[in-house]
Amino acid sequence: MKASDLFVKCLEEEGVERIFGVPGEENADMMISLTNSKIDFVLCRHEQAAAFMADAYGRLTGKAGVCLATLGPGVTNLVTGLADANMDRAPVIAIIGQGSTKRLHKESHQIMDSIRMCEPISKWTQTIVAGENITECVRKAFKIAETEKPGLCVLELPEDVAKEEVDHKPMTPIKVRRPGADHKAVAAAVELIVEADHPIILAGNGAIRKRAAAQLRRLAHNTGIGVVNTFMGKGAISMEDEHCLFTMGLGSGDYNNLAFDDADLIISCGYDLVEYSPSAWNRTNKDDKKIIHIDFLPAEVDRDYLPTVEVISDLADALWQMNELIEADHSDKLPLFDIGKRAELRKTMADDFVAEKDDGSFPMKPQRILHDVREFMGDEDIVLSDVGAHKMWIARYYQCSEPNTCLISNGFCTMGFAMPGSIGAKMAFPDRKVLSISGDAGFAMNVQELETAVRRKLNIVAMVWLDGEYGLIKWKQQVGFEGRHSDLEFDNPDFAKLAEAYGMWGTEVETPDQLVPALEKAFAQDGPALVAVPVDYAENMKLTERLGNVSIHM
Repeated sequence: MKASDLFVKCLEEEGVERIFGVPGEENADMMISLTNSKIDFVLCRHEQAAAFMADAYGRLTGKAGVCLATLGPGVTNLVTGLADANMDRAPVIAIIGQGSTKRLHKESHQIMDSIRMCEPISKWTQTIVAGENITECVRKAFKIAETEKPGLCVLELPEDVAKEEVDHKPMTPIKVRRPGADHKAVAAAVELIVEADHPIILAGNGAIRKRAAAQLRRLAHNTGIGVVNTFMGKGAISMEDEHCLFTMGLGSGDYNNLAFDDADLIISCGYDLVEYSPSAWNRTNKDDKKIIHIDFLPAEVDRDYLPTVEVISDLADALWQMNELIEADHSDKLPLFDIGKRAELRKTMADDFVAEKDDGSFPMKPQRILHDVREFMGDEDIVLSDVGAHKMWIARYYQCSEPNTCLISNGFCTMGFAMPGSIGAKMAFPDRKVLSISGDAGFAMNVQELETAVRRKLNIVAMVWLDGEYGLIKWKQQVGFEGRHSDLEFDNPDFAKLAEAYGMWGTEVETPDQLVPALEKAFAQDGPALVAVPVDYAENMKLTERLGNVSIHM
């Protein structure tokens, strides 16, 4: 059979159901092979958006999302989305085209070293130099991409290799069990917990895997220790749980930072330093504060993150072993700590979240928007946040009951992620409501994918917050330069007319009371919908000033 046919059969063997991409001349053989496959090729309008779709799909399913692009500009357009996937720990396979191997050694049309360009942002990259290597390369790429911690693998298929005749069969994927935790490390971690006076749990990106989240919740209840999550750890513990002390990550700090200031022990579960710098939460008593690092990989070296004990293994197994040991040795005094001592902190934050829920001012305050959205969306529904000032508000005010119900681009922090990502999310979970929230700047970066959603009749809803400027950049500049900022304003189209031009329903709300009815109508559509909301970002600096002076009795 032709090599490109074998490549597609290997993808089928890996369980690939769809590929997001933009074809080109140099991957024509692959595209024709896909026409004879059960794999659904999702034709996108830009390669970056295709990578974001694969990114969201991979995060939500745990199976590698697959994207495709041709050589040269196709690959360079992919790069931002690929880097986002890798840094946010999403399993993704990128299949890229390349010219004939007979011209790779010289200056030639569209030829560049795509593999070297992708190496710094990937777990593994490889040019397939012979058709007979396809089975091994595909299997290896999926194995590496899906192994903790997940990330990006890139396979380059030159056009002449794609045409080769081969006589091979796909390799069958075999489930690889992750190593369990060392029992001595587990015992040392439990001993630190028992001896602590004021412990706190930090739940990061790794803790939102379903098995890990279940064991984390069990640990919190066994010990009575409060849990603070990062932007990417939302839902690791339910927002309704009394052990949930909500989200940290704002540059100015928040009330739950006080729990870290007060703590003598930090139990770090699935936390990546890229999520929120340790210097931002490890602010006091650094020499006396102990840290337990529980993760799939050893801790990064950082002067503000020096673990006393590292438990390196499958996260769920490590937490399970800790729970078993705590229950066996300390059953008569569980929970070990009184979560009631954190009740004032939790109540202070919870009250703060709803303080503006009935605010009638317009443009709308971010707090009011997110209260209405949270009330409207179900526990299993999915919100995707773009990058901008709105991201900071979503991080603080949009809490979750379940893991993987709020996706935020936070490792690489990429504008333009949310709306195309929502297409991948909807294809992963077609029965759930999927809402993207973008600023007017980030939304415009991949607005063309509205056509993809229309063509596919996907009921995704794109909410766009309107302020007519790069709001987050303005916020950061104001904080750093005594209220001053550079020129950051721009003009916007009429978003209702823009939606109409794409053949979909859209509206711009004109009063706060119109927001929920607009969402109801948007999710009642057969295809996508757009809801534009003017937002009052005067609240940004008010929040910074208020949280910069927080205090509470701990």
